[in-house]
Amino acid sequence: MQHHTVIAIDGPAASGKSSVSKALASRLGYLYVNTGAMYRAVTWLALRLGVDVGDAAAVEHLMQQAAFECVKRDGSSSFLVNGEDPADALVSPEVNAAVSQIATLQEVRRRLVSLQRDCALNQPLVMEGRDIGTVVFPETPYKFYVDASAEVRAARRAGQGLEDSVNQRDAMDKTRKESPLLIASDAQRIDTSHMSLNEVVDEIFSRLQAAGIRPPSA
Repeated sequence: MQHHTVIAIDGPAASGKSSVSKALASRLGYLYVNTGAMYRAVTWLALRLGVDVGDAAAVEHLMQQAAFECVKRDGSSSFLVNGEDPADALVSPEVNAAVSQIATLQEVRRRLVSLQRDCALNQPLVMEGRDIGTVVFPETPYKFYVDASAEVRAARRAGQGLEDSVNQRDAMDKTRKESPLLIASDAQRIDTSHMSLNEVVDEIFSRLQAAGIRPPSA
C-alpha cells in the first residue's frame, strides 16, 4: 500500500524530539504521531490490570486481547486502549519506570509498528520515536536524529517532573534486542543542547524545504 510522506524524528529520552516534532507537524500541516505514547499506553494498561511487565508471555497475551486505535485530534494522534485515552497517566512515575521494559518485547513492537505504518496510509506524518528511521519507515528520505548532551537531557527530564535516569534509559534503549535505538545511516543529526525549540524547528524546516517539502498552502 502507498504511504504518504513521513518525516522521521528519532532520538533518546529528553532530546526535545516530542516538542520539535509537534511544532514541525503544525507548521507543515502534517499529522503528529508520538510513538512513545503508544508504548506508554501498553505499559499503563499492563500496570492497570496487574500484569507483570517483566513477564513477556503475559504481556503478549494482553496485547492479543486489547483493542488499540489511533485517532486524530487537533492535528495530533491520540492512542486509545480499549476505547479509552490514558492521557496524563502516560507520564506517571509508574509508567515512566516500566515503559523501557515493555518496549523490549517483540510482540508489543510488532503490533505497534504495524499500527504506526497504518497511520501514513491516509495523511502525511511527522512521526517521532526511537526506531522510526531504522525500522518503521526506513525508506523515507526525510530522517532526523535529534540529540542533546546527557547533562542537558537530565535537566530537561527533571524540569518535566520525571526522575528516571537518562543514562539508564539510554542503556536500555540502545541494548535491547528488538529495534534498539540507532542512528539511521542517512539521518541528519541535530544537537539541540544549545538551541531553542524554535531554532531547531526552523533548522529542520529549512532542510526540508531544500529537499522539496512544502506546507500545503505554500
